[in-house]
Amino acid sequence: MTSTTAVTTTTTTTTASTSAALLRPLIAAAALGLVVLYGVAFADRPLAHNAAHDVRHVTVKPCH
Repeated sequence: MTSTTAVTTTTTTTTASTSAALLRPLIAAAALGLVVLYGVAFADRPLAHNAAHDVRHVTVKPCH
């Protein structure tokens, strides 16, 4: 009679790789936000700038 045993392996993620996986999207989102912010704030067209300005007033955030 022969018996077989199953060997299972588990992988654990390290804290460093988890932090890096969370940090990349946060940095990308912050960079995109800054690009959009400066793109609207210094827009040549007054329509984009005024729209952002009005949103700041509607959400009761100081702008001047």
